[in-house]
Amino acid sequence: MRTASITRATKETDIAVSVALDGTGTFDISTRVGFLDHMLEQLSRHSLIDITVRAKGDTHIDFHHTAEDVGIALGQALREALADMTGITRYADCHLAMDEALTRCALDVSGRPFLVWDVTFPRDKVGDFDTELFEEFFRAFAMNAGITLNIANLTGTNCHHIAETCFKAVARCLRVAIEPDPRQAGRVPSTKGQLGG
Repeated sequence: MRTASITRATKETDIAVSVALDGTGTFDISTRVGFLDHMLEQLSRHSLIDITVRAKGDTHIDFHHTAEDVGIALGQALREALADMTGITRYADCHLAMDEALTRCALDVSGRPFLVWDVTFPRDKVGDFDTELFEEFFRAFAMNAGITLNIANLTGTNCHHIAETCFKAVARCLRVAIEPDPRQAGRVPSTKGQLGG
């Protein structure tokens, strides 16, 4: 099992994350931010990565630090669990539909982090969660996971649906990209012989 656990404690948040990449999509998530919990549950279920998250943050101020720091810790856990990335599929892309919303995701588990975020929300909030924080979460996740992540929403009017298609599309791409490729057994999927540099 490719697994990792990360703890991160600052004056703003206290976070513990664990992942099992070869899981079944089992989740146990509590960030004290309801909509973020819901999205992380989608990420786990549709990637088949087992994810546990315990987060306490300064939510009396807003949800920014919690969303960003969970992204950091989750990205670090993914990166650690992938180790040297030997034998993985590496690339994946997906178009994910949910009612009127359609989102495209493409990613490269490259060791070279980058985020392209082409997602516009028609409102500033989903419930009490600021929609601008989705970009903060995915940037923190991509930078700390060491993945190139491209997310573009193509259609959508409902903010809940737009956000959920983003998380589910990333999940489906992760499921494919981190999967062992039997034809790559024992090899890093790069002509350089290594990823991340």
